[in-house]
Amino acid sequence: MTLNCAIVDDEPLALDLLESYVNKTPFLTLTGKYSSAVQAMKELPENHIDLLFLDIQMPELNGLEFSKMVDNHTRIIFTTAFNQYAIDSYRVNALDYLLKPISYVDFLQAANKALQWFELIQKPDEIESIFVKSDYKLIQVELKKILYIEGLKDYIKIYIEEQPKPILSLMSMKAMEELLPPSSFMRVHRSFIVQKDKIRVIDRGRIVFDKTYIPVSDSYKQVFQAFLDERS
Repeated sequence: MTLNCAIVDDEPLALDLLESYVNKTPFLTLTGKYSSAVQAMKELPENHIDLLFLDIQMPELNGLEFSKMVDNHTRIIFTTAFNQYAIDSYRVNALDYLLKPISYVDFLQAANKALQWFELIQKPDEIESIFVKSDYKLIQVELKKILYIEGLKDYIKIYIEEQPKPILSLMSMKAMEELLPPSSFMRVHRSFIVQKDKIRVIDRGRIVFDKTYIPVSDSYKQVFQAFLDERS
């Protein structure tokens, strides 16, 4: 699998360095490099971009602002000299956040994460596990052991069978939902995703996991009822 990528950075040296990294990464193809977000905004829509390496602090239009204008298909890896934007990067569903000076090892690790992302999207029903970031570590989570996921502002909690404490990850519910195969998982509320095969008890329209009662909101009741009809 090959990913089309582009680079946006107002520092010429950074542009050249990232271009050299892309050129020696077999699964990346560079389709454009831009010295400003304004320039990229004009030219990117003409190209199919899978992955965007994006600086944050740039004149006129910064990277965080520009990331909200990028096509939903495009995944973003921020490249910056400032660490204070890390939380903001997760709010726009960035795949990774690389601090300058960027080594090729760090670049390759982030690029591989992007490759895994697109491979999962292409074959969502074949994956058995995912990696999530928690306390600066990447933790592998077996999908078959997930009971449900709860969203809490900028974080999610992943509740696992026979595990007393959930995994806490700085990640949006939207990003998590995109990772999970829809054949196995179902959104039932703005703040909850459940694994269909783990549902054992439903009490007055609420899904029960041990002592936790998960509501089914009005916007998801039709989908939930269709699921119940299939299983009855």
